Amino acid sequence: MSQAIKSADDGSSYDKQLDQLCVNTIRTLSMDAVQQANSGHPGTPMALAPVAYALWDRHLRHSPSNPHWPNRDRFVLSAGHASMLIYSMLHLTGYDLPLEELKRFRQWGSLTPGHPEYGHTSGVETTTGPLGQGVATSVGMAIAERWLAAHFNRPGHEIVDYRVYAIAGDGCLMEGVSQEAASLAGHLRLSNLVWIYDNNRITIEGNTALAFSDDVATRFISYQWNVLRVGDANDLDQLDHALRIAQKEDERPTLIIVDSHIAYGAPNKQDTSAAHGEPLGDEEIRLTKQRYGWPMDAKFLVPEEVQKHMNGAIEHGRQAEAEWKEKFAAYKAAHPDLAREWELMHEGKLPEGWDSEIPVFPADEKGVAGRDANNKVLNAVAKKVPWLVGGSADLAPSTKTRIGDGGDFLAGSYTGRNLHFGIREHAMGSIINGMGLAKLRAYGSGFLIFSDYMRASIRLSALMELPVNYIFTHDSIGVGEDGPTHQPIEQLVSLRAIPQLYVIRPADANEVAEAWRVIMTSHERPVALILSRQPLPTYDRTKYASAAGLHKGAYILADSDGTPDVILMGTGSEVHLCVEAHEQLKAEGIKSRVVSMPCWEIFGRQSDEYKESVLPNSVRARVAIETGTNLGWHQFVGLDGRVIARREFGASAPLKELLKQFGFTVEKVVAEAKTAIEHAKALRGQ
Repeated sequence: MSQAIKSADDGSSYDKQLDQLCVNTIRTLSMDAVQQANSGHPGTPMALAPVAYALWDRHLRHSPSNPHWPNRDRFVLSAGHASMLIYSMLHLTGYDLPLEELKRFRQWGSLTPGHPEYGHTSGVETTTGPLGQGVATSVGMAIAERWLAAHFNRPGHEIVDYRVYAIAGDGCLMEGVSQEAASLAGHLRLSNLVWIYDNNRITIEGNTALAFSDDVATRFISYQWNVLRVGDANDLDQLDHALRIAQKEDERPTLIIVDSHIAYGAPNKQDTSAAHGEPLGDEEIRLTKQRYGWPMDAKFLVPEEVQKHMNGAIEHGRQAEAEWKEKFAAYKAAHPDLAREWELMHEGKLPEGWDSEIPVFPADEKGVAGRDANNKVLNAVAKKVPWLVGGSADLAPSTKTRIGDGGDFLAGSYTGRNLHFGIREHAMGSIINGMGLAKLRAYGSGFLIFSDYMRASIRLSALMELPVNYIFTHDSIGVGEDGPTHQPIEQLVSLRAIPQLYVIRPADANEVAEAWRVIMTSHERPVALILSRQPLPTYDRTKYASAAGLHKGAYILADSDGTPDVILMGTGSEVHLCVEAHEQLKAEGIKSRVVSMPCWEIFGRQSDEYKESVLPNSVRARVAIETGTNLGWHQFVGLDGRVIARREFGASAPLKELLKQFGFTVEKVVAEAKTAIEHAKALRGQ
């Protein structure tokens, strides 16, 4: 059973009248901002104002004058639709969020967008809005704290000891990603993690009884969580006591179930879905303020005593940060090498010579699978960058992403660099986002087909511009006998459609090596590294162009003297078909050019002059080949070009048979090249 919380009895003394004034200030700011914007969600901030106040005023260790202080506690508003709750708290506690920005809620160019955005608003720890993502990301933050503490702390010199708090709503706990993440958090015994569940029983469609009857407490107890209950969200003493119990728990993460009333105090809209996603209306706000004992016609009112009291967080934060800096100075004197690692990590820099042991792969017609080459490169980088940490969704033996001597990150043993996410792809994506937000260079791996399960998390990585790495193997119909359920067709183009995400599909082992140089030096973009299961020929780079061309996104791998008659282009495992077709065409006296295009996004950022040098407009005969859908390729081959691709799903058969049946052969490339040349001549009237 969950544990009922009684009034706190720790000797603390609080000014209850001032506390209530602060709570009502949070409520009225939220109501006024939503009404002025004529858009937003007022009900949840009104309900949770006491919860946020109790946490921020009495427990949260943070520094408004330096939101990036490394040892701060993290606060995540997973119920991101209640964004005015966090905006009110940030303004009142002294962050760089003036009252004018609250008045500009949800307006163009404001610092108060509809849902909290990391990097946009000072004090926002992660972008939230898609329900469940915030709490799942908080698990990554808690994992990062445990790893950082295990790696950096030394006896007498503990520089890492923060907690992670998250507020979740009914929607967050209905979404599957939160359940995946909660299961893993309980298994790992992340006692530094506290979720506060707003049990208001209202969603957009109405009462949660329409679709949700889970016994949440029992579910989380089964996840090995410590579960507490506060029966009234307005009882600050109960909230305070619950948070103190959570902080004393050293074996399990804690869920605090808080029973609340959405739009608390609104005479006509309390406990209704109308208060969830629309303004209350001017008259309802006046009546609500009257119930609060608030001036009915005042808007965006912050009483002087409230401002003074809550701005006290500035000095408290400065003092806590100053004490930590003293600790870090002593730590740096005692452990200079570790301190230098810490500084590099937080500055987004890499150790000198970090890439010095990345292998150069010799020419080999038989070649090596992309996943095998990646294993060698990953381990070479991991040897030099200790804060490169990651794992897989139960697929490390197949994705080959294990750090050889890195050890395992396990419950009670947090030094390992290899995480076991279990079969939880979606949570894995959110968790590595949380780790990335804590400055780790985090990666997660799986089969490309299952990127669909984590698309929402990948999208948020890109939106937050986080340098995390998604390693996807089994990238094509090359999985053969596994059949269409496991053969990615539309996944490549789906990932390429995400803004600010680099999707890199290397053509051989040396392109894999160069991809890691892009990954590790990309500080504002996530990367999806797409790797083959089957061996790919390793090109003789004395005969063909250097793999360093990958840094341009696309480059001329093989060429003919003079202007080519046809350009052959592809990515990954299909590039070797272009190379073999090029050699056959050359033997027939036909001039061709092979362009390897491992990353469309990087190529798109190059100068017009470079693009023209690779794909000259004068050459209309073009052929592209890729074992995915043809969508997007016509931007490179033109409307007159030819694309060898899949417009249907795959099939179950040995790889060689599939390649033959689907037309992924040298003969097909040669034939399409000749057709393209004849078509181009016809267009020129020759």
